[in-house]
Amino acid sequence: MKLLKPSWVNHDDKPIFSVDIHPTGKRFATGGQGGDSGRVVVWNLNPVLFEAVEVDPNVPKMLCQMDNHLACVNCVRWSNGGKYLASGGDDRLVMVWGLSVAANATPGKHKAETWRCLATLRGHAGDVLDLAWSPLDKWLASCSVDNSIIIWNAEKFPDMVCVLNGHSGLVKGVAWDPVGKYLASQSDDKSLRVWKTADWAQEIVITEPFEECGGTTHVLRLSWSPDG
Repeated sequence: MKLLKPSWVNHDDKPIFSVDIHPTGKRFATGGQGGDSGRVVVWNLNPVLFEAVEVDPNVPKMLCQMDNHLACVNCVRWSNGGKYLASGGDDRLVMVWGLSVAANATPGKHKAETWRCLATLRGHAGDVLDLAWSPLDKWLASCSVDNSIIIWNAEKFPDMVCVLNGHSGLVKGVAWDPVGKYLASQSDDKSLRVWKTADWAQEIVITEPFEECGGTTHVLRLSWSPDG
């Protein structure tokens, strides 16, 4: 394994809190703090992978910079099909972005590509901490410090499918199983909950592995094994 730290990947020396690679491996996105707002940046991955490309002045490194969030961005996630990028932040908003191919979408400063906000999802009463697309991009799940998880209809934004309540502490992470039958959530209340997508009922609550955790930051994210 080789560790690379491209000096040009930065948010004007402000913190970066999330990174996600596009499914095609051609781009990656970062989310964090900007100048006076939250910032999402789409980058070209080739200059990271190939030194000859990195030093080529004709190859853009930053593809698009979006400063639409009113506060720090905590999470960026590409859809599995790569068509959309979702971002969530301290402004309690989830934004869904798409690549514009319109004739009048002329790239400008910080824009070798033009990514437009297609939908702004409002529903959380606190900072949005994590996002997850279902395997077939039918749903988008978001979780927040308001202790809730919201399931959004990704085929008809900004429609909300349901709100999952049950955690007694802020929800730090959400993850779909590989076939989209279950959604798992991890919370500050030292519990992991699994929800059924058939009716969004709670399938199981797991607490035993987390009972001896010394602090609420002991577990921050969760992930399913590839075989479910």
